[in-house]
Amino acid sequence: MELLPVKRALLSVTDKSGLADFASFLVKGGVELVSTGGTRKTLQEAGLPVTPVSAVTGFPEILGGRVKTLNPYIHGGILADKDNPDHLRTLEEHKIKPFDLVCVNLYDFSGALAKKLDERASIEEIDIGGPCLLRAAAKNFHSLLALPGVAFYAEARRELERNGMSVSLDFRRRTAAAAFKATAGYDSMIAGWLGALQGNAD
Repeated sequence: MELLPVKRALLSVTDKSGLADFASFLVKGGVELVSTGGTRKTLQEAGLPVTPVSAVTGFPEILGGRVKTLNPYIHGGILADKDNPDHLRTLEEHKIKPFDLVCVNLYDFSGALAKKLDERASIEEIDIGGPCLLRAAAKNFHSLLALPGVAFYAEARRELERNGMSVSLDFRRRTAAAAFKATAGYDSMIAGWLGALQGNAD
């Protein structure tokens, strides 16, 4: 679709700067917010209504937060093609609500490296759910807006204001490219670290 109305957003960010202002704008525009742990706490402290991911999945965050968004009620809502009647029927059959916006910035693995954490501690700074969310949202840019960081908040807000809380296909395509670039760089950084541990860094 050319113009995508934004009615439901999933927010899960490490860098909280600008988050409350952007989320407040979304709420004023009638957008439902769904969020994870620390992000949800920040939104609640800002006085914003937010649904915890666990209320969507029906399952608590487990393994010290390693597993929280890896669930069909999340990824089904992200990956459904809104132009595909079969996908829409599947969502209805399984009572899955679609998302229109996914805003994610990844765990600060470069910061972990700078701190020279030991191997086990560094591993805990590797984001799994975040890249999965971003890649799923970016793949489905025809039906969803992927926002891979704080740098996109202002432009997203202008898009939404200009289009009556909808976003253009061109903007969605550009942020999808940025999302894949972000996850590719993140994976490359982790691969380099693992290679260095083995003495095989390129």
